[in-house]
Amino acid sequence: MDRHEVPGATAHELAAAHLQDVEIQDKYGVKYITYWFDSDADTAFCLVEAPSKETAETVHRESHGLVASRIIEVDPRRVSNFLGKIEEPEPGEPIANSGLRAILFTDLEGSTNLTQQLGDDKAMEILRLHDSVVRDALQAAGGHEVKHTGDGIMAAFHSVVGAARCSVEIQQRLERESSDLPYPARVRLGMTAGEPVTENEDLFGSAVQLASRICGASEPGGILASNVVRELSLGKGLNWRDIGPVELKGFAEPITLYELLWRQSN
Repeated sequence: MDRHEVPGATAHELAAAHLQDVEIQDKYGVKYITYWFDSDADTAFCLVEAPSKETAETVHRESHGLVASRIIEVDPRRVSNFLGKIEEPEPGEPIANSGLRAILFTDLEGSTNLTQQLGDDKAMEILRLHDSVVRDALQAAGGHEVKHTGDGIMAAFHSVVGAARCSVEIQQRLERESSDLPYPARVRLGMTAGEPVTENEDLFGSAVQLASRICGASEPGGILASNVVRELSLGKGLNWRDIGPVELKGFAEPITLYELLWRQSN
């Protein structure tokens, strides 16, 4: 997978560039499978099968000159786990609304015990604060609430960077705005990126399952993400800490996770 910085580019321009790659790829034994365009972050990503990084780069250089700023080697088995079924774009057809989504889950700590400890009214006050903060942050970041899970929210974004920045905003606001409550609103956040299955305005698939498991692995007040989120948001001023491989229920192999550090250093 490669990453391009494309400030000012349009979906049609990138579709034309992808078509130019496809036209000469056989010459080098390369296959450009699909691409994604994150217009909010002015970046594009190409998924490619190639004998080497150099041959993939040669196709870009010869076809249109838009050489990647970064090339990431990915395991094909992991790609299917993260992205699910990958649809190849029709030649020359712009991807104005990519199937790639960042999936974000929130989970309010101790929601089951809040009512017993604080009573119905106080418990609902904390949940309402969570819902209000998350929904405001989603609106500002271009996210879409998929559903309320009872003690959290599942959301989707076209922009991976938007999802990461939204998660930081959620934690920072909750820390500020719950300081006067009898019980702090401590929330776990987890996210990944992939191509989920859409049905009846809901999302399903490996990416959704993984985001949910990552959220469950997070500490209260923490933000965890898969490697694909970190890679697709490099160079955007976000501070990541390598957690290492973590075993998650339902996934055969450990998943490398990263913590997004959101507290501002003094």
